Amino acid sequence: MVTAPQDRTRLTPARMAPRDVARAGAAGLRTRPTRALLSALGIAIGIAAMVAVVGISSSSREQLDRQLAALGTNLLTVSPGETFEGQNAKLPAEAEAMIARIGPITSVSATGAIGNFKVYRSDKIPKVETNGLTGSAARVSLPQTVGATLRSGTWLNGATGRYPAAVLGASAAERLGIGRAGPKAQILVGGERFTVVGVLNPVALAPELDTTVLIGWDIATDLFDFDGRATTVYTRSRESQVEAVHRVLAATANPRTPGDVSVSRPSEALKASRAADVTLNGLLLGLGAVALLVGGVGVANTMVISVLERRAEIGLRRSLGATRGQIRLQFLAESLLLSILGGLGGVLLGIAVTTGYAAYQTWPSVVPAWATAGGLAATVLIGGLAGLYPAIRAARLSPTEALATP
Repeated sequence: MVTAPQDRTRLTPARMAPRDVARAGAAGLRTRPTRALLSALGIAIGIAAMVAVVGISSSSREQLDRQLAALGTNLLTVSPGETFEGQNAKLPAEAEAMIARIGPITSVSATGAIGNFKVYRSDKIPKVETNGLTGSAARVSLPQTVGATLRSGTWLNGATGRYPAAVLGASAAERLGIGRAGPKAQILVGGERFTVVGVLNPVALAPELDTTVLIGWDIATDLFDFDGRATTVYTRSRESQVEAVHRVLAATANPRTPGDVSVSRPSEALKASRAADVTLNGLLLGLGAVALLVGGVGVANTMVISVLERRAEIGLRRSLGATRGQIRLQFLAESLLLSILGGLGGVLLGIAVTTGYAAYQTWPSVVPAWATAGGLAATVLIGGLAGLYPAIRAARLSPTEALATP
């Protein structure tokens, strides 16, 4: 007896095209739009927080960089440090003249601290209310060297520098309650009455001047116990030679004991400011990550409930030939679509918040590309992780079990 050869050809399930996977995943979102919207909103809030934090910080730094570029970052400051015995050092009387002889330096100016005298608005002010202001003698060339500008009045000159005239830093004027300079604006400096001839705008490269009352070098020597020595020397040098000048400033200012001299530059303060920004950004990004995690939990919850509610649909698809892999792929695609929608909305919201805040502060609006790309990548990761368990759970349902569910 001859037996017919058996057909060993195995039937393989049809593969779903990417378009079909996306269509199947979107079907669940269309049928439950309110729930999908709320879940996507959780993701959007986390992404918007992350993008806005990075964008606002980057906009602030861009504004600061533009201001420093306009003012120039070639300002170096020289001040006395501490001696080997731990005492406060002093700059030599000829320090300014010696520093001015350095070739690449283009301008030199200085201020000199004048003891511990107090500054008051009038003699009616209680002695304890000093406002934390300091007084310094100032060279006539100071504004040009440090990039200071006047908000009101004029700067000290050869004539007013010999008389009781004062120029107030921005914060000093605010604390003393003086808005404009003029003959009627008078203050008490170390018990002597001075006329306020000028008020400065905030000085970006020398913020210590904002809380200082500045008087002429000659009047400081005549009225107060001022020895004429500079306590801070400001120098400008050619941009290409800033580092070279920085290396020789201490030895030039005090050849005998260069270790007693402290040399700094605005970029060091800028580094400290940016380090603080990084710390704050880390905290705020952590909060954004927590919000993103909460959104991911919301997506996972939505998908688990969706599987429970759609057991009959899953059973029908399985009975019509859908494989476990196709069911798993459908629910995973639904979770990814839900997260991507939330991510796109969050990126747009974060950009809008950054743009609005930057416009309010008159800053340039800057949103780094890595922040938006990272936000979208985070949503894909969160969506994949949140939808993985519900997708596996849906794929494990047998057709008979799913169709038997009321």
